[in-house]
Amino acid sequence: MTGAMTGARARRAVLETVRWLADRRLYTGTSGNVSCRVAGGFVVTPTGIACDALTPADMVQVRMDGRPRGRLLPSSEWRIHRDIYRSRPEVGAVVHTHSPFATALACLRRPIPAFHYMVAKTGGAELRCARYATYGTEALSKNALAALAGRRACLLANHGALALGADPVAARLLAEEIELLALQFVVARSAGKPAILPVAEMARVGQKFASYGQGSRNP
Repeated sequence: MTGAMTGARARRAVLETVRWLADRRLYTGTSGNVSCRVAGGFVVTPTGIACDALTPADMVQVRMDGRPRGRLLPSSEWRIHRDIYRSRPEVGAVVHTHSPFATALACLRRPIPAFHYMVAKTGGAELRCARYATYGTEALSKNALAALAGRRACLLANHGALALGADPVAARLLAEEIELLALQFVVARSAGKPAILPVAEMARVGQKFASYGQGSRNP
């Protein structure tokens, strides 16, 4: 399991991530949620409070049995966050956005194929789109976990996008990358039919990403 933050540090990290996403127009109003693993559970954004009104104290700590602590209710999508942490011990943070281009593709129920090698950063040869289910339900969580199998990200049909990371910085950077890929794919599709890279090439790129940069934050 990745090292869990303390509650106070996790609250600050979640708020910082929300503000970072909002600055880049990836998170608006109450559309989206962010969480960070802590010992025995996770800290997640509350339900129904606009991102520009949030404070660290508003973040809700939730136990792995789903019971929240404190005065506020957690995000309506708390179950997805909990189930990811239960099944993916390497994940330390989860970002869910309704970013414009990723959500547009999700509403088409269309995965993002290997039109660009950077798709490999999501963990495979395509960015899958999970089957539709009503928000906040167990069915949606199950569908998301299926789409995330062997992956670090997915789209949610008619809903938005999910990005996982070893910590909040890694998760938010991946969320930003997903939105850029979605924009590029939409533009490429509008101009013609993008060439799709072979699975073998995407596997090679994925191996290169494993040792890319100054130290990987990917789970």
